[in-house]
Amino acid sequence: MKLIVVAASLDLTQPFSATPAWWQLLKAFYEIGVDVIATPYQGPAIESLWWRAAPNPAQWQGDAFKAVRDGLRKATSGFQRPASSQQAVHSSPFPVQGEKSAAAGGINPVPTSSTTADSTSDRAIRQMVKTFITPLWYQHLDHLLTKNPDAAGVLILTAPLNHLVGVAAELQRKHGKPFFYYDGDVPASLPNMSGFASGFRIYQGADPGEYAAVISNSKGGESYLKALGAKQVHTVYWGVDTEVFSPISVPAQDLDVMFYGHGKEYRAQWVEDMLAGPSRALPEAKFAVRGTQLGDLGRTQLLPYLSFSKLREYACRSKINLCITRLAHASVYASSSCRPFELAAMGCCMVANPYLGIEEWFEPGKELFIVQSQEEAIDRYRYLLSHEAERIAVSNRARERVFKQHTAQHRARELVTIMKGYL
Repeated sequence: MKLIVVAASLDLTQPFSATPAWWQLLKAFYEIGVDVIATPYQGPAIESLWWRAAPNPAQWQGDAFKAVRDGLRKATSGFQRPASSQQAVHSSPFPVQGEKSAAAGGINPVPTSSTTADSTSDRAIRQMVKTFITPLWYQHLDHLLTKNPDAAGVLILTAPLNHLVGVAAELQRKHGKPFFYYDGDVPASLPNMSGFASGFRIYQGADPGEYAAVISNSKGGESYLKALGAKQVHTVYWGVDTEVFSPISVPAQDLDVMFYGHGKEYRAQWVEDMLAGPSRALPEAKFAVRGTQLGDLGRTQLLPYLSFSKLREYACRSKINLCITRLAHASVYASSSCRPFELAAMGCCMVANPYLGIEEWFEPGKELFIVQSQEEAIDRYRYLLSHEAERIAVSNRARERVFKQHTAQHRARELVTIMKGYL
């Protein structure tokens, strides 16, 4: 099977958090026998041992667009965001939930976008893209499909859907090859959510119905994708390359509790309740974090970023690793994120905040622990830090579960099975 894949980015030096996951998926495609031609939407084409790279047909235009977009958003930010982070959009199809679960006494609703209706700047940006960038992508993919008549289809990995309007519909008619769109950021990417300040708003002005199928990382997001116009919807959760995320030998587990993550957006209260607060309450324990823009972290030590291998070392050095999932994902059923799979693959003992649907992947109490409050987090840390055998047993069971169900190769096979159904 041969696939043409449009990845949002292939450049690991750029601030697109999903890029390492796309590398793992494309590598997994290679390992199961799929011939991949990968072309990036943003940044340069990167050749690898696992795929052939095709150039970005609009690299300088894309860089220029990003600069203009960021400038317009900065200039109009006061008009495009809610006046209060506690403001909610009542048209949301999902229950509005607090930063903490109702059982934990949370009261703040999810920060959502006030721009489910298009803003003037967004419409201007899309018109610019339609004029200068979309035609280049049409010509580029037309060329690739003409040059590779044996390609089974085209898979787009979270490139902005509304920047490619009409491309899939026209090229499917011309070449008879299905186009598939995979959104790995559901539900944060959906119009009723605010998304992330650095991200694209990908659905406004888009037509998901022009794709043979839309695939996402979220079971709970399926109904909304259908409401947006997708003809067929499938769920493929994130997975992990167990050769990349694997345990390493360390001299000692000299860290007690560690968290790796950037930004407190959608999870500020849980960062306080699982990291900052417990670090003050347990002065005898060593808390550490590798991340930025997380706010006041109490007694938590900030670890330097040196390399990916160092991050893996940090995780293996810690007796407990925290999985603090952003509310956008944690509150919509089975909206997978990478971190639980990565930590489990490295043999870490995981403690997580409430995460709706996490039992789809790991069994709470057996393969990881869930805490509902700061007090429960403190009690759980005390118990686990004094019971090494239980930490090891739980981490081993989670790692075994990854090998059985959650590797990148599992996900690549699931995607291939879905796509073959449309050939």
